[in-house]
Amino acid sequence: MLKTIDLNSDLGESFGQWSMGDDAAILNLVSSANVACGFHAGSPAGILETLKAAYAQGVTVGAHVAYPDLVGFGRRNMDIASDELTADVIYQIGALQGLAHAAGTEVRYVKPHGALYNTIAYNERQALAVIDAILAVDPHLPLVGLAGSPVLQWAQQKGLKTIAEAFADRAYHADGTLVSRREAGSVLHDAQQVAERMLQLITEGGVQSIEGKFTPIQADSICVHGDSPGAIAMASQIRTFLEAQGIAIRSFISRQ
Repeated sequence: MLKTIDLNSDLGESFGQWSMGDDAAILNLVSSANVACGFHAGSPAGILETLKAAYAQGVTVGAHVAYPDLVGFGRRNMDIASDELTADVIYQIGALQGLAHAAGTEVRYVKPHGALYNTIAYNERQALAVIDAILAVDPHLPLVGLAGSPVLQWAQQKGLKTIAEAFADRAYHADGTLVSRREAGSVLHDAQQVAERMLQLITEGGVQSIEGKFTPIQADSICVHGDSPGAIAMASQIRTFLEAQGIAIRSFISRQ
């Protein structure tokens, strides 16, 4: 049976004259695009342009919802009331749905961004607020979350489909949690090493942790970042290497 994996990346994050990443280049490499919804990044015109490009490339689109934090790029923790967070997420999904419709495509899943992603992985109150928002908009939209984290189980208990995600260029602890960006060795920069780790993830069901222990990680999707130096080359190396090993790059939506 042909092995497949989804590659996703965070896109649509440019704002007016300020440019973030190379959406056109990364869309040639990924199968799913997590498109900013204006709360942590992205302007309407730029988001629309990214959505049109994703549609032209046949890339599946998801809503990259976030805390209302343009200044901090959505990377600052926020203790937001549940009803407010639910409304914020509904608002963002709805905004992206409108732009996606105008671009000829549609929103097919939801992936939280930055601090919101990390918080709801383990914070049940905020996780349920996000889950309630998705259910209110469209209960058929899957939630993308950190592989092995409680949020996936909470979402499933509420009836949502979930997509477990791994990060190509991040180091893991032996317990399956990500190594904090504040720690040395948390981000991997060797493209070949990263590609080989992702092959191990797909074929063996896990990767070597920073402690040197094999750590099981079951993932349906791999995030490849496109907004850092050398990111495009790394994403290209991952795709080329995996395809050379007989692994097809395909959106998780097309496999459902």
